[in-house]
Amino acid sequence: QVQLVESGGGSVQTGGSLRLSCTASGYTSSPYFMGWYRQAPGQEREGVAGVYVGGGSGSPYYYPSAKGRFTISQDTAKNTVFLQMNSLQPDDTALYTCAAAQSLINWISQPDYWGPGAQVTVSS
Repeated sequence: QVQLVESGGGSVQTGGSLRLSCTASGYTSSPYFMGWYRQAPGQEREGVAGVYVGGGSGSPYYYPSAKGRFTISQDTAKNTVFLQMNSLQPDDTALYTCAAAQSLINWISQPDYWGPGAQVTVSS
């Protein structure tokens, strides 16, 4: 059974930075695609960014809200992805949830696995 565990959430002021981590356990094959979605109170869940772990093709995938401010990276040996978030704004306040799937296409349409989430709060 695949399990995802996030860490690194917290509270910052506008313009601050945070780094989220997500570690997967239980994957028996690679590559796989892993990254973050987020959901703010009263809003629908939206994608943030993802990347292949353990090979795969293509560059990291960013949704428009993350481009230019967020950077996703991965450490294959640790089965971990990192989301560096800079220039955070109050609109970035949300529950950030790690998700994984066997491919980018599957990750966009319906991830197979989800973590419990990490709260990010940005105050003005």
